[in-house]
Amino acid sequence: MNWNGAEDAGLPAASLPPPPPLEWKFSQVFGERTAGEEVQEVDIISAIEFDKSGDHLATGDRGGRVVLFERADVRDRGSRRDLERQDYSISRHPEFRYKTEFQSHEPEFDYLKSLEIEEKINKIRWCQTANGALFLLSTNDKTIKLWKVHEKKVKRISKMNMDDSQAIGNGSIASSSANSPRAYLPNGGCSERPYNHLSSDFLFPPGGFPSLHLPVVVMCQETSLVARCRRIYAHAHDYHINSISNNSDGETFISADDLRINLWNLEISNQSFNIVDVKPANMEDLTEVITSAEFHPTHCNMLAYSSSKGSIRLIDLRQSALCDNHFKLFEEHEAPVPKSFFTEIIASISDIKFAKDGRHILSRDYMTLKLWDINMDSGPVATFQIHEYLRPKLLQLCDLYENDSIFDKFECCLSGDGLRVATGSYNNLFRVFGCVPESTEATTLEASKNPMRRHVQNPARPARSLGSLTRVVRRGEATGVDANGNSYDFTTKLLHLAWHPTENSIACAAANSLYMYYA
Repeated sequence: MNWNGAEDAGLPAASLPPPPPLEWKFSQVFGERTAGEEVQEVDIISAIEFDKSGDHLATGDRGGRVVLFERADVRDRGSRRDLERQDYSISRHPEFRYKTEFQSHEPEFDYLKSLEIEEKINKIRWCQTANGALFLLSTNDKTIKLWKVHEKKVKRISKMNMDDSQAIGNGSIASSSANSPRAYLPNGGCSERPYNHLSSDFLFPPGGFPSLHLPVVVMCQETSLVARCRRIYAHAHDYHINSISNNSDGETFISADDLRINLWNLEISNQSFNIVDVKPANMEDLTEVITSAEFHPTHCNMLAYSSSKGSIRLIDLRQSALCDNHFKLFEEHEAPVPKSFFTEIIASISDIKFAKDGRHILSRDYMTLKLWDINMDSGPVATFQIHEYLRPKLLQLCDLYENDSIFDKFECCLSGDGLRVATGSYNNLFRVFGCVPESTEATTLEASKNPMRRHVQNPARPARSLGSLTRVVRRGEATGVDANGNSYDFTTKLLHLAWHPTENSIACAAANSLYMYYA
């Protein structure tokens, strides 16, 4: 890792010793695959997001479903606020349990453009809670939806003319032989006797019933979780949506595609404002596209967006209605070196995240993870190499281009205290780096029940010579060997992960499995 001007970038002073590396341990897994089990395409997780409190976690998959998890260790012992008042330290690591799930998006077809719109969830963002209900935004390539998840009391029917001994209420049917006809009673009840059998138990009183009681719907103490779509924000993007981000004002959010960024009000779904437009008059003059966008965590007028050329632009909504001009540009000025066909592809930023303090921005491109200070636009304050062993192998990059692996969009995240960053890699690995100057923390973990497991050479294979360790993968292969002799598989990739906002806990997705770790 490289450090540039870290002392002037708001990072802790180098005179202070860096914190010791964290010891990561496995916490739990949801949707674990058995050996040899085939993963369905619709079950692959495509988005992960903690809410601000860290008590809820949402995941989206390629089948358009959103699954919610809630923290179990806090809820079982009272609310977090009550524990803080009692000065009670939470010694156990975070534990989550399944809460509910719902179908957020369905596959659609745009008949005007003859374009199929898949249901895959691209991003999930939590909104502010209200009246005990959870609110979140989810989006696929074209449509954004606002969902409300809340507990609803179960309704039941009561106060009928028939007693329970004479009728079976609430639509249930009494058990009887399938061959014998039944006599059906009011409110869906059913008598076990044949319809032509005159029951002595069921006799009208002399003079009939004194009054007719209509069924009454009453609320029970039982509750059920209900997910309801409150708003649909559609028909505002000509290209695929790659980002959504909530504003700190709690009222607006942005959505970004390849060429435009739109500003929405949560309460207005039929109108949005275009605040960034990089589409040239002639599409042949197009040189870069928008890859990610995010609001500043505390300044509601400031947002950042990244481009396919590896640059990050900071814009201020107070400057003009259409923010064509940025007030800060962050890009790395590299020494003039021979450029290849892949130089611009691997420089494209796939994800950006603001630190909690709002002073730093974390960006991820194909090869590296970079930390930027918004007060220093001369270059990144730190650069972390992710899989540098791929860089000298240009022919191997050709293979990555052929199987589209070079276009993989890896996400990144920061810890709540801003001391560490994390991102994913191939072989279902993810890496955690220390952000403090002079820190040597660079931990590699595997998304499995044994995260610290080291990959060893298969003993059945003959020992490799030093020359064979750097061999080039044959065209079409999806596996290879890095500089240390460890095999890697481009078909198993960890693209999505999220860091708990207040604790050292990471949730990451490996295909259809959600793994959680703590330190």
